[in-house]
Amino acid sequence: MKENFFQFIKSHPSLQHLTNSERLDLARSIEQEYLVGVLSGIIRDVEEIIDIDSGLEEKNILEIAAEKITNILKAEAASIRLFDPESLSMTCLGTHRIAETECKIAVPFEDSISGRVARENRSIAISSLLEDPHFKAKSNVRDKGFHSLLAVSLQVPKFLGSEGDFLGSLQIYYKEDNRKFDPFEIIHAELLARSVSYVLAKRKILALQRLNAHKEKIVDRIFVKLSNREGIKLKDLFMDLIPELDPYLQVKSCSLFSVSKDQKFIRVEAGYPLNKTYHRLGYTFTVSHHPYFQTAIHGAPEYGDRPFERIDPAYLLIKDPEKSRFTSSGMREFVEKHHIYSILIIPLKVNGITRYLMTFYATDQKLSFMNEEIDLLTFFGKEVMKALRLEFLDDILHDFKNPAIAITGFASRARNLMESEDLEGIRNKLVTYMDIILKETVRMQDMALAMRLEGREEILDLGEIAGERFRLNEEAVRQSWREYIRIEPPEIETKILVYCSRFGLERVLDNLMNNAANAIPKQGGALCMRCYVKETMACLEIRNTGEIPEEKIDQVKKGEVRGRGLNIIYRFVQGNHGKIDIRAEDGQTVVIVKLPLFQQKDTDSNNLGI
Repeated sequence: MKENFFQFIKSHPSLQHLTNSERLDLARSIEQEYLVGVLSGIIRDVEEIIDIDSGLEEKNILEIAAEKITNILKAEAASIRLFDPESLSMTCLGTHRIAETECKIAVPFEDSISGRVARENRSIAISSLLEDPHFKAKSNVRDKGFHSLLAVSLQVPKFLGSEGDFLGSLQIYYKEDNRKFDPFEIIHAELLARSVSYVLAKRKILALQRLNAHKEKIVDRIFVKLSNREGIKLKDLFMDLIPELDPYLQVKSCSLFSVSKDQKFIRVEAGYPLNKTYHRLGYTFTVSHHPYFQTAIHGAPEYGDRPFERIDPAYLLIKDPEKSRFTSSGMREFVEKHHIYSILIIPLKVNGITRYLMTFYATDQKLSFMNEEIDLLTFFGKEVMKALRLEFLDDILHDFKNPAIAITGFASRARNLMESEDLEGIRNKLVTYMDIILKETVRMQDMALAMRLEGREEILDLGEIAGERFRLNEEAVRQSWREYIRIEPPEIETKILVYCSRFGLERVLDNLMNNAANAIPKQGGALCMRCYVKETMACLEIRNTGEIPEEKIDQVKKGEVRGRGLNIIYRFVQGNHGKIDIRAEDGQTVVIVKLPLFQQKDTDSNNLGI
């Protein structure tokens, strides 16, 4: 640098009368007495900008930067505009000595000085704003006494391969008219603008680090929850993990909905926080009455970002509930009452079918959701569904128990029969035992191969299937050597038709009977079953000796139980629009599962794909 500077002095026409020694002394004096001070000042200016706290909100960072740059460059005012791809305009996010009302006025990206600077990534100096044909807001600057402008580019990388750089422009206003901007002044302003870009980039990096840290916490908490002996329920996992998101998202309110098998209804399963739940737990919505739920569950003909909503395969963001085409009049009243500014709905899917919905509400403390937050919430949803998949596997292992015991029992009986000398006389009984063994073995194989706990709905005779499962569970009780349990003959009405999955119904029957048998005290007691019709419901009643505690009755009715068997029962009954009644009566516990009686329209709807 010294040699280049000396060569510049040596070759300058106005300094040719000086000797080489005098030129060298001049170069040394300028370098040591002037340039060092200039460069030190520039370094201080840059450090003053990059020392802005990158942990602040973006708007606060830009406001502080605008003030500092105004003071450093001895300007009158400054504003920073960023390109908004949704509105294709330059949105003002930070100003100094410019009213916020004026700042809110967006200018077009294509036809504005700030848009041109951001688009072309170069500085533009205007010596006289009132004379420049490209500058539109002449009345605004005239009122404020601004006459000249230096606009420089801002660019911040988004750190995501599918997105472009973050474009922006820094406008610096001066009072002098016909002001000449020298190259040094322009470079100084560009350097300060790049320092602002550095702070924004640092903020982005820190945000991504926090995002990854929260993702790791979510995975860790799911792992810990899965390690619990009793397994997990999705709504428990939801309530446990949402507080982990609060420091990052400042979640004020959210809800978890379960979706019925036919996808016609959704039910409120959980809300956070419990003291600020907008929807009553257990409340059921009809999906067809709510376009936003319909879109989240079934998808949309086309996806994209629109002024009032963003439709993505992974989520639905309602940016303005009062103007969105997806909101009903009831929803508009709801958001106005609770001061909700935007709603994020994330569908949770199993094998491509929506089974749950998570909804997050942005209130007056938080106006909307940023892309990083949406990314974290969709990640949260995907990880929760992985955990739910493991819960299904846990259910399978749980349900292996009764068929395995039944197979052992009937195989033992068959083995004893084979000791008989008259095999022909016991052929029919032996065939019956082998049929049961084969059926239960096939059932276990189906569970292992299908890896899912659902089946196709069909018309079933509740009494017939209940009788079969009662017989198998009776054998399971015998094989467990619990001689203190007295099994009473079941009372079963004929032709009690229901429309549901055979596999699911068998699982419910097994778990009901297994729970009842386990609840009988060792002092002795009875277990009995009834199947009957009451009004429009098919009823399965299980009675066992031993009263259930009063506090547990309410937990069972709400599905707030820890036992895996009760969770399986609750999910099946809820998914088939049934009810569970439970009561303590004369030293006994009575559990009644009610399912809707079969109606022809059930199969008609299924055949039509409704």
